[in-house]
Amino acid sequence: MPADPAARFVGAEIYRRSGYGGSHPLRVPRVSTVIDLARVLGWFGPGEYLTAPCARPVALALFHDPAYLAALTAAEADQQVSPEVTRRHGLGTLANPVFRGMFRRPATSAGGAMLAAGLVEEGGVIHVPGGGTHHGLRDRANGFCYLNDPVLCLMVLRRRGLSPLAYVDLDAHHPDGVEAALGQDPELLMISVHEEARWPFTGRLEDRGAGSVYNLPVPRGLNDSGMRAILHGLILPRLAAHAPRAVVVQCGADAVEEDPLSRLSLSNNALWEAVAAIRRLAPRMIVLGGGGYNPWTVARAWTGLWGLLSGRALPDRLPEAAQAILRALPPGVGASRGPPPERLVATLADPPREGPVGAELCDRLARLARR
Repeated sequence: MPADPAARFVGAEIYRRSGYGGSHPLRVPRVSTVIDLARVLGWFGPGEYLTAPCARPVALALFHDPAYLAALTAAEADQQVSPEVTRRHGLGTLANPVFRGMFRRPATSAGGAMLAAGLVEEGGVIHVPGGGTHHGLRDRANGFCYLNDPVLCLMVLRRRGLSPLAYVDLDAHHPDGVEAALGQDPELLMISVHEEARWPFTGRLEDRGAGSVYNLPVPRGLNDSGMRAILHGLILPRLAAHAPRAVVVQCGADAVEEDPLSRLSLSNNALWEAVAAIRRLAPRMIVLGGGGYNPWTVARAWTGLWGLLSGRALPDRLPEAAQAILRALPPGVGASRGPPPERLVATLADPPREGPVGAELCDRLARLARR
């Protein structure tokens, strides 16, 4: 992928200082590892790294209910919630626990996505790995997501007159919060590729929203060949027909084979190939993070993605300083306590995971193509 002079990266140090705690799948460092690897590799040139602001409640109220925002900020201050707040707003659950930074951390993700939406107006591509919290609802935390930064990002883009828009979600889980918020907007093309029979159990093939929603639930074991078929059979044709003025891509890394919270079998190459192809049809593009619960696969996927977006050559083997960062990571949920496989610390790119494209996937692609 050629160098993009307008490529920028939005990060923040709050991801290093806060976490969901305990045995939560998001207790592992992710964005901070990507930042550290990119710095060691020399992949931040002048003006490329931007610090995400912490969005204030008045800005977040563009989408979120002020009463919910008040409950979220109070929960952070008090470090506890009442049963009524848990019932009404979903705070203080196993999935959405009370922790230090529980407002500031997602508000920084939202601030980064909204900053990107303002900056991309002149063109280019912006990588916001801290974003992608696509399950958040207007007045309720949902699926590890306290706020919905993809929705806020799209709403800012729309306010700046950049319709029509497109949202492409490559996460293993369906973006129920985004579809609930914006699925009735006919000027927003929404495409989601997600594992079937996987939480949140939404995103049926038959769902259409206002007519511009394309959900593709895929069987377990989706490989790189299957993702390529999806890219050329669904994503690129729909983007070309819709001709969006800006594209937001949610690039969760939980569809990569080693992730503990899905049963898909992609290599990180498949994600990079998809984003690079989408970029060629996008005059403006924002690439968010999302799911991903194996700390090594997430760090490698999003670091390599930034390298590709900014035109860097990916090394065949990582330098020792980068390997040391990966070797020091704590294991994720369900991972072995021993050292990770050598390839997960010595390289960025996975081996390709090609294979047959099943008849079931081909049938679903054909059904969507007939719409």
